[in-house]
Amino acid sequence: MQNQNFSYISTSIDPRGVAQLVLNRPEVHNAFNDKMIQELIQALDLFAANPQLRVLLLRSNGKNFSAGADLGWMRSMADKNYDENLLDAGELAKLMQKLDNFPAPTIALVQGAAFGGAVGLVACCDIAIASDKASFCLSEVKIGLMPAVISPYVVRAIGERASRRYFLTAERFFAAEALHLGLLHQMVSDDELHGVSDAMVQTLLANSPAAVKAAKNLIFTVANQPTTQALIDETSRRIAAIRVSGEGQEGLSAFLQKRTPAWQLNDSGNDSADNAATDSKGQA
Repeated sequence: MQNQNFSYISTSIDPRGVAQLVLNRPEVHNAFNDKMIQELIQALDLFAANPQLRVLLLRSNGKNFSAGADLGWMRSMADKNYDENLLDAGELAKLMQKLDNFPAPTIALVQGAAFGGAVGLVACCDIAIASDKASFCLSEVKIGLMPAVISPYVVRAIGERASRRYFLTAERFFAAEALHLGLLHQMVSDDELHGVSDAMVQTLLANSPAAVKAAKNLIFTVANQPTTQALIDETSRRIAAIRVSGEGQEGLSAFLQKRTPAWQLNDSGNDSADNAATDSKGQA
């Protein structure tokens, strides 16, 4: 999938199944409008339908990750009625939901500013890594709006207490604070950003593709749910099913035989993981 005639984003996928989804409007700090939102939705759908895809990297070209909403787009929506604004907001909501529910692992790489809706994009990714110079702002109330569509994902990431500050003050905060709040998983220097992301990709590729997808889906099933008998039964069903699956059998056999599982050989053609799994004492 190479660009698909996209105007505001670029896309690619390498032989390992590592996809890149790149915001590509550096001349306006990757601000997004209705057209970019549609392109992102289309790209996510195409990637999700690709059985070879293993990891999705979300990043941007230019100095800043994204300035949030495009001023021209916001100006045009101010001239539209409630129903038109409702439909427009629904498209942004669709984008956030698709990214949040994307079947494969997602990694956000953040440099420079990530403002407004861009904070939502970061919060929707499974793993977020940023430059130590990155900054964030939920700036909507400064212009009489609120971060409504992104709120489920941002509140989940940073918690209600921090949201009650940053949603209301529209203060700018930096990578160290974002790391402390839980919006980020890792903060590195500008020079290290892509090297660290490459290492994270390799870590993900060393794991069973089917198990990674199943584990991500498991999180959505159990998060914030009471530990009822129904949930206990569901988790028991899931581990039993994956144990007898093809990759489950291969992984257990490789672990017991102290060899590299087939999916690692397929990825790299060599025993690059050094049988790291044999050092683990954990059990499912």
